[in-house]
Order: sequence, then structure tokens, then C-alpha cells
Amino acid sequence: MARIFDVVEYPSEMTDELVHRFPETGVADLRIGSQIIVRESQRVVFFRDGHALDTFGPGRHTIVTANIPMVVDFIGQAFNDRTPFTAEVYYVSMREFADRKWGTPQPIIVRNPGMGLGVALLQGFGSYAFAIKDPQQFVTQIVGAQGMYRTADIETRLRNMLLSKLQDLLGETAASKSVVELIGLTEELSAGVRAKAQDDFNAIGLTLKSFYISNLKPSEKSAEELRAMGMLDMNVYTQLQAADALRDAAKNPSGGAGLTAGIGAGIGLGNIITQSVQGIAPAGQAAPATAAAVPAASATPDVMTPAEAAAVMRVSEEDVIAAITAGDLKARKIGNAYRISKDALDAFLKG
Repeated sequence: MARIFDVVEYPSEMTDELVHRFPETGVADLRIGSQIIVRESQRVVFFRDGHALDTFGPGRHTIVTANIPMVVDFIGQAFNDRTPFTAEVYYVSMREFADRKWGTPQPIIVRNPGMGLGVALLQGFGSYAFAIKDPQQFVTQIVGAQGMYRTADIETRLRNMLLSKLQDLLGETAASKSVVELIGLTEELSAGVRAKAQDDFNAIGLTLKSFYISNLKPSEKSAEELRAMGMLDMNVYTQLQAADALRDAAKNPSGGAGLTAGIGAGIGLGNIITQSVQGIAPAGQAAPATAAAVPAASATPDVMTPAEAAAVMRVSEEDVIAAITAGDLKARKIGNAYRISKDALDAFLKG
């Protein structure tokens, strides 16, 4: 006996599914009187002959196709037992897909005038949530005829959209705010990204429910990486390369934990970008004049006090004393005072 009525339902929670097609392959033999059951968290998009005809909300729905019970089985014989009136049902999840993660795979470059190198590299991460707003638009525009469409199938696209808006917003905000101020504006930046991205989400039948910046901080790129990005001239690169060498020396177990550790912590690129680095100016600008400005190599005295040595290396006098005490930096103690020769300082810097 021919099957006359069907009951179609998809009782899944659809925790990671956006769309589930019935049937997953081929076409459905849905006839007059066929029943479709839709749950509260679902919508159904009904297709016939390849066209989206309607969207069903929660409840039990009786659909009408061109398939006529009984008779269609005889008609189908002329089409190799395939019904000539094709129909498909797409179950669409309307739940909110929350706590999706985003992050910056590469640092975002923003202007930082008057500080450090004049630019900053920012990295961040956080979460976002989205939901399907227009089931029919989403199915026809994104899903197509796929049997199953999961969150993993679209997350890369959504993250790229969000990062594009974040980069654009940071560029606009950095024109009037310093990097330190930017880091303190995560709530305002989050709201700005939501507003900027909403039209792009709506264009594919989605809505952006939330976007949060959990952390925004300077990147810790090395001098070599920055130079490869074309952000350093040779003079600044040479100085930062020396700083990188001192930072690496701080990791040497045989070295002391005094000056090298202090330089390693203070010369980290994250600090260079967010703090004013004395004596290092962007290309084409003069270095700022400070009390601790580094003397030219030819002007370095043959014998120095710890304070003078600290000025040469741009560290604190306490760091110099700690390096002397640890035995890393050779110095002569005269009474209660230390004196450091230029040769000893050069040997220390060379490692």
C-alpha cells in the first residue's frame, strides 16, 4: 500500500548545527497532508522544485505540494520511481550561539604619535554570540543544498568580519586616543564593533547578539619581526636588536638577575610601544632631549659612576648596583662608592 501521509520532525537540540536538511540527500516525497513538526527553538524553510516557498514557526503544520496521494506513485513510474514534484525541508536553529571565541592571529597596527616608535601593535581576544535572524535568507544565501551546516562552517567568516571592524575602529579611535587610553576603552570598543558589524551579519540572515573584548594589550614582537614588517629604520633596529640581545642574556642561567633581568623586563617591545623610549624616535624625527639622554659613544667617559653608567644604558642606578653585586659588571669600590671603567662597561654589554 502506498504511503500517503508523512510526519517530519527533527528532535535534536542542534547545539552545534545551524541548519539540518530533510532528507540530507535526495528529495522528500512530501504529499498533501504531510505533517511537519517544528519546535520552539526551530524554524522550517520549505522548498519545492528548488524554490523556497515558506517558513514555518513552532507547531504542527500540514503542507501542500503538487504530489497527489496514490496517483503520484503511478506518475512516478514515468520518472524512474522518482517523484516529479520535489520537496525539501530545512530545519533552522533559532537559538543563540554564545561564547564563540575570537582573537587576533596577527597584531593590529595603530598610530601612537609622540610615544616610542610612533606606532603600536595591539593584540586582543574575546567572545561573541550570534543567532539566525532570517532563516529563509540564510538557507538560500549561505547553506544552499547542503545536508548539514554547522557553526564550524561559518565561524572563520564571522571572525574575519569582526576583526575587520575592530581594526577599522582602532584606526579611527587611535587618531584621538593614545594606546594606553585605547586599552582602557574595551567596553566602548566592543559596542562600536557590534554597531559596525551588524549590517554585515544582517546581509547573510544573521544578527550579532554580543561582542566582548576580554583583553587588549601591546604585542611582544621582536626587533627582527618589526623590521621584517617594514616598521623600523636601521638605526632604531640596531638599538632594539641590542636590547633583544640583553633580554636573551637575562635568560642565561649563568648570568645574574640584576641588570639583565631589569633590561629584559623594561626593554620588552610591549613596553617600547606603549611607553616613551628615551632616545629612540621614529624615522625622520629627532630623539627627545632628556636628563638621561645617552651620550655619544665618543663622549662616554673612561671612568663612570653607577649613575653615569645607568644613563648610558638607559636603566636605573639600582640595576647597575645589582649587576655589580651579582658580579656581572666589573667595578672598583673606593670607600662606599663604585667606579666603572668604559672597557668594563663595553665588555658587559657585549656579553
